Amino acid sequence: MDHSYRTAENGNGGARSHRGARFVQQELEALPTAHNGAPRIFAFVDDLFFLAKIQETARKLNVKVQFVKSEKEVLDAAAESEQAPSLIIMDLNNASVKPVPTITKLKSKLKKQTNIIGFLSHVQGDLKLKAQEAGCDMVLPRSAFSQNLPQLLRRHATSTDLQ
Repeated sequence: MDHSYRTAENGNGGARSHRGARFVQQELEALPTAHNGAPRIFAFVDDLFFLAKIQETARKLNVKVQFVKSEKEVLDAAAESEQAPSLIIMDLNNASVKPVPTITKLKSKLKKQTNIIGFLSHVQGDLKLKAQEAGCDMVLPRSAFSQNLPQLLRRHATSTDLQ
């Protein structure tokens, strides 16, 4: 079968492109440096893909994110800086920490001044409900979390650091 029509239609020398897919690389604008050096965003993430994604996005935005393994680390850092964290990111599939009990403990100590955002696979409806009941402010599928990560970091960094 002759596929020469593809060259004329897509204008890229016959290379196939994904229909409707747009791969746009956003240019992230860095935020001004915070007044103090204490991180205000903490992440319970052990998945290397998401860990690297969060680190790279935070670096591009000039936002400090501290990766932690226990709620004690978050509470100690909050006590040292005398300010509650603005955001806690929780991988709800984190194998090294029990996410739902950890969310409950952190919400009871930090109250409404700290937002907790969890992410999980889109098919884990039961876990999403448990996380919301435990106090998670927002639960996103992994894909939506990845897409919205720059906006989430920017909003929570600017809402506290630059006031």
